[in-house]
Amino acid sequence: MTAQPAETPGTAPAAAQPVSGDYRSTVFLPKTDFPMRGGLPQKEPELLARWAQTDLLGRIRAASKGREKFVLHDGPPYANGDIHIGHAVNKILKDIVVRTRQMLGRDSVYVPGWDCHGLPIEWKIEEKYRKAGQDKDAVPVLQFREECRAFAKHWVGVQSEQFQRLGVMGDWADPYLTMTDAAEAQIVREIHKFLLNGGLYRGLKPVLWSVVEKTALAEAEVEYQDLTSDMVWVRFPVTKASRPSLDGAAAVAWTTTPWTLPANRAIAYGPDFEYGVYKVDTVAEGSLAKPGETLVLATALAEAVAKDLAVTGWTAIDKFPGSELAGTVARHPLAGQGYEFEVPFLPGGHVTVDAGTGLVHTAPSHGADDFDLGRAHGIPATETVTEDGSYHVSVPLFAGHVITRPDGKKGDANKVVTAAVEAAGGLLAKGQIRHSYPHSWRSKAPLIFRATPQWFISMETNGLRETALAALKQTRFVPEQGYNRLSSMIESRPDWVISRQRAWGVPIAIFVDKKTGEPLRDTAVCQRIAAAFELEGADAWYKHDAQFFLGNTLKTEDYEQVLDIVDVWFESGSTHAFVLEQRPDLKWPADLYLEGSDQHRGWFHSSLLESCGTRGRAPYDAVLTHGFVLDEQSRKMSKSLGNVVAPQTVVDQSGADILRLWVVSTDYSEDMRVGKEILKYQADAYRRLRNTLRYLLGALDGFQDSER
Repeated sequence: MTAQPAETPGTAPAAAQPVSGDYRSTVFLPKTDFPMRGGLPQKEPELLARWAQTDLLGRIRAASKGREKFVLHDGPPYANGDIHIGHAVNKILKDIVVRTRQMLGRDSVYVPGWDCHGLPIEWKIEEKYRKAGQDKDAVPVLQFREECRAFAKHWVGVQSEQFQRLGVMGDWADPYLTMTDAAEAQIVREIHKFLLNGGLYRGLKPVLWSVVEKTALAEAEVEYQDLTSDMVWVRFPVTKASRPSLDGAAAVAWTTTPWTLPANRAIAYGPDFEYGVYKVDTVAEGSLAKPGETLVLATALAEAVAKDLAVTGWTAIDKFPGSELAGTVARHPLAGQGYEFEVPFLPGGHVTVDAGTGLVHTAPSHGADDFDLGRAHGIPATETVTEDGSYHVSVPLFAGHVITRPDGKKGDANKVVTAAVEAAGGLLAKGQIRHSYPHSWRSKAPLIFRATPQWFISMETNGLRETALAALKQTRFVPEQGYNRLSSMIESRPDWVISRQRAWGVPIAIFVDKKTGEPLRDTAVCQRIAAAFELEGADAWYKHDAQFFLGNTLKTEDYEQVLDIVDVWFESGSTHAFVLEQRPDLKWPADLYLEGSDQHRGWFHSSLLESCGTRGRAPYDAVLTHGFVLDEQSRKMSKSLGNVVAPQTVVDQSGADILRLWVVSTDYSEDMRVGKEILKYQADAYRRLRNTLRYLLGALDGFQDSER
């Protein structure tokens, strides 16, 4: 044991010292009022209210006065229904960019906008009429337009609240709408610019037509889906041969649209491909080919065609380059039944030997390539199909038969045409094929190519295509591949069909000379129209008679008043003209357009063409593209799969900051995945960030502002 020290003689024991329990002065204890729990669903609305009460946006604008502006021009969402997760991503990304530029010293202005016209809104109003047993066509146009306007106004208000709830800061009190009087007036001025510079024309051309919607559609309104179609192989007997082996032979043409055969006017061939004349020796049971007959087709496809026609043996009696088909003429498979015309063989650059027979049935009324080939050789397109998807009364044998029904279902046209061709001895084979086919992106119904008078903006007049391509080279793309995608679209696109046969939109407010068929290019008339629109909106076109706009020197009876409305993509493509150029707090061109990758064919595209056609350059200096939003398994969201993530639900349950954190932590340049587990991970990350910030704030307790 350790010896204890002895007490010193004559001294009393030392008294025990009291021990203090307050160690605060010796221990680092962070202190802050910043709460541990965010309570975002409850707290965020309080913050938004505080921003409004303190006029945060106005104070930011005042403090930024004189700085260099940064303008992100908002691509307008459609005013139809609640916002979805894609809308949320887009607006949050924009908010991040705008706030960042503001913090970097710019006067970063964001004005939100809405696309308010168009078919989806018309459908909603028509649906209301149908439920009430009313005929939409019996409703006065101004009443119909007013109901559409009220519908759009309602959803603008709803979406505005939903976007603001996401914490997106912008001029929500004064957004732009494509349906205001000023906007509609400027849109019609933009139309008139193309009219006066010769870029706008009316032509009978095949366009993608929606029978369901009863209107033409532009490329941006079309999506491709798999569809099972009928297909036929048809004989075109040669009546004038360019070489001896073609005498008595029949050209073999393949088509997946048998209903277009009544409109056939030519056969296209590839001048650089090799063709052959084949004598049929033997056929399988049930084959419609006849032993002894001779057939003309591309040699590269001979084996595949023999199988398609159930020909078990044939002999090539001649082979020659396609260029030697020049001058060959055939007769129509339905000759003698109202189809008494020659069917010439014509060289076509669109012909391939990837499928079919190498000889392409050509109907100038029902395809872009067909139309171009026919026009080059003086073969006009004709109106063979009505707006309701049935054959015109002028079509022999088939008048009234239906290609596509008003509900989007297939009619009887393929069946009756195929039967007639077979009865006439022209059918070689028939079957079905599963292939990619154009559909309306709204109704989801298959489309048809239909020749109809429409208004177009020419890609060649005034060098619009070249101007647009040159403008893209001066534009910064993020990611860079956006340039290739958009430029390839511009390089190959046809003329822009801008007319729609509907009621809710900005009319193509022009007149056509009844004698010449030419549009009236009169500056004074255009100015009167725009002035009326400025005062009364586009409704003025329907309120006043033609003489009101034509003035005193022109006669109403000499002119047709156009009642088609303009493509909504032209409207949204014109927003730079009535937003960027006309608002003093903005500037033209915009620093940035930021949208989803689908807008290469949509808003980026239409804005580029509109601006280049009227101002000679793009309305933007840079284009940023983000991907689509998919579920956690990289699947497209759909109600049927039950994988839809609604931003409103996330905000109500977890708070907008969780969505915002997910957006900033995701690679926007690719498709973005989101779902319950991903959002749970982001909520955990948010809690860690919050706790870290809480500790840092607590660590500053006791410091003066100057010391922090």
